Amino acid sequence: MLRPVRRFATIVTLAALVLLAVFLLYPLALVLDASIRVDGTGGLTLGNYAAIVKSRYYLGSIGNSLFCAALATAFACAIGIPLAFCLARIDIPGRALLLTLASLPLVLPSFVSAYALVLLFGHAGVVTTALRGIGIPIGSIYGVPGIVIVFTLTLYPYVVMPVLAGFQAVDASMEEAARNLGGSRPYVIRTVLLPIVMPAILAGGLLVFIEALENFGVPAVLAEDRPFLAVNIFKLFAGESDANPAAAGALSVLLIACTALALLVQRHYLGKRRFSTNARSAPAKLPLTPGLRLVATVVSWGIVIVSLLPFAAVLMISLLRFRGPVLTWEFGLGNYATLLSGSYRPLLNTLTLASIAAVATMLIGAPIGYVVARHRSRLSGLLDFVGMVPFAVSGTILAIGLIIAFNSGPLVLTGGWLILVIAYVVRKLPFAIRSSSAIVHQLDPSLEEASINLGVSPAKTFATLTVPLMASGLVGGLVLVWITAASELSATIVLYASGWVTTTVVMYHAIEGTGAGLAAAAAAVLILVTAIPLLLINRRINKQETTVI
Repeated sequence: MLRPVRRFATIVTLAALVLLAVFLLYPLALVLDASIRVDGTGGLTLGNYAAIVKSRYYLGSIGNSLFCAALATAFACAIGIPLAFCLARIDIPGRALLLTLASLPLVLPSFVSAYALVLLFGHAGVVTTALRGIGIPIGSIYGVPGIVIVFTLTLYPYVVMPVLAGFQAVDASMEEAARNLGGSRPYVIRTVLLPIVMPAILAGGLLVFIEALENFGVPAVLAEDRPFLAVNIFKLFAGESDANPAAAGALSVLLIACTALALLVQRHYLGKRRFSTNARSAPAKLPLTPGLRLVATVVSWGIVIVSLLPFAAVLMISLLRFRGPVLTWEFGLGNYATLLSGSYRPLLNTLTLASIAAVATMLIGAPIGYVVARHRSRLSGLLDFVGMVPFAVSGTILAIGLIIAFNSGPLVLTGGWLILVIAYVVRKLPFAIRSSSAIVHQLDPSLEEASINLGVSPAKTFATLTVPLMASGLVGGLVLVWITAASELSATIVLYASGWVTTTVVMYHAIEGTGAGLAAAAAAVLILVTAIPLLLINRRINKQETTVI
């Protein structure tokens, strides 16, 4: 490797490791330290872990969280993989619109989806009451079934998007060879296609599992008296009467251990197998009969329409009037009038913080992804591993660590906007790294080598040659980070200060009180302002047979 290239890679790697050490590893180390301290005295102890092991309540919270996350992952894969296959290999009418609609569940905060479904299918929900009135017994959406349903409907796009890209990248000649050897189409799908896209399936499934495991909002709305890990961590850290930071730290470490174990299992499985393919020719659409094509179309649109049920519920609720906590069938724009008559600051805060975080995440993640993909070394391997650590850390845990780290001392960040941006950047950095490295792997390195051989510095080559070639992946990562940051709750609810209230915080507190209509109106506005960029970019990028998320 040329010395300037090695120097550039080393500078990027060391700078990134320093940033991650300060804003990720150091806060997590403080959470670990808090978990082995005696609350109030500061002495060392393992009593916090012993108390958890002896407590049915805390063990139950771990079991409930793991069980719901596993079920949600299975169901998300069960609907996400067939949908991705239909979108990639079948000529579905309205494919561009369907792609955009399939990604919209990521826009709506999951706890808002949960509460919207409560108003429809809760103990006294509109649908529940109507069905019971005509003699049809139906349970409520509370409990494990409801939590799994909401997780499945809101997280399945994490499976669809990578698996869709995987199906589109398969070399058509491999399928043709298998078919020429006498393999039936179902046999080819099972033995050729699915093994090749298995890394994408595992990546999407892992993301669903981790997002469900660390989710705070949905269990807070639907769990009733059932304990869940993320909710307990928040209550133990931020509770007014039952706060116990040491116990919160111990539970946080256990949550990190659960997610880290899932990551290690995935890496072990992928490390023992080879999944690569040389995509010389794009796969053709399947020649289906009109009947089978109709079935695929109905199934694909049906999955997406059902997943948008929370959106319809939110829109309907935003237009209905409430008398206290009671939902009436009187339509009007009163909720929007109340929302717009108040301060615009939460919405402005949301858009500002999400925009800053998205740009900062891509500015940091793109060079990291480039170095990880292009320059193999022990340092870059360490950077790749540390860069994926945020996958294993919930927003609540990271927020707790940031508060412990930067609430006092030489660098005080609590109470302002910067700590929120830092939390968003750290949490979303794996998206930027993976989207960037995936694009770099597809680029011919000879272009960069030619530029450097002509005397252009590696840094300038990266900025003026490589980055433009990475544009589609960078735009996709930017939009994904922006959307998920705008709808983020788990870190925001711990870190926000009075001057930096976001739309999701307003919605959460409105739902906790009697302002469900106001929360629905705020959610509708948030959907609008986040979906418009997604729609515009997806329409443009869909011409290239892909999608930003």
